[in-house]
Order: sequence, then structure tokens, then C-alpha cells
Amino acid sequence: MKTEAKLFYGIGLFILLMFGIYTFFTMRDARGIEPVGVAGLLLTAGLCFMCGFFFSLSGKKSDPRPDDNPDGEIDEVEGDFGFFAPHSWWPLILGFGCALVMFGAAIGWWVVIITMPVLVIGVIGWTFEFFRGEESI
Repeated sequence: MKTEAKLFYGIGLFILLMFGIYTFFTMRDARGIEPVGVAGLLLTAGLCFMCGFFFSLSGKKSDPRPDDNPDGEIDEVEGDFGFFAPHSWWPLILGFGCALVMFGAAIGWWVVIITMPVLVIGVIGWTFEFFRGEESI
């Protein structure tokens, strides 16, 4: 977890640097400081520091992982990452449903109502893809 903490702390410092530069250049504008960008950068930096703090606390409470070891090898982390369907059409249907719903949100809400069943069918189909026979619900 030390790697993740360092990563988030580094990103937070970079965003704080960008916050200072952005604030400096918007102060020079005739309209004054642009509040949305300044607040957004400050909140993003705060979120990065919160994530870094969480990962540093989690790293202290848990056992060291192989990726925290500078001399660690890749084969120390190997293991089963889960089961992935070799050929499944459900992600394509779900992606198509998401695209249609987002298209509907941009065009008109009536399109969202019409295309929402494609999205729901995609989610249900992908979730219960391997529930067949005795395992079915």
C-alpha cells in the first residue's frame, strides 16, 4: 500500500502546484479569481491527499505486499485473478444500452425511457450469464 500512498500524495502535490499557478493567472484577469476552477482544483487535491492518507494507514495495518518490496519479482504476485467469460455478448449489449441511454439524455428524455430496457436487459444478462440449469434463480 505504500506505492499507492506515494502515488496519491504525488498527484495531490502536483494538483496543488497547478492550483497555485491557476490562481495566480486568474487573479491577473480583469474579472478576478475564477471560483469554480480554483475550488475544483483544491477539492481534487484534498481528495488525493485523503486517498493517500487512507492507503498509508491501510499499509501500516496490513502485512507488506510483494509490490512494496523494491527487490520484489513479478512471480511473487501471481495468482488467480478471477473468472472471465471467454466469449460473451452481454458486455456488448450493455455497452450499447449505456450508449443509447446517454444519447437519450443528450437528445431527449423520451429516448431514455425507450432505451432503458436495453440497458436493464444487458445488466441482467451479464449478471446471470452462467446461472443455467440447477443454478438458475
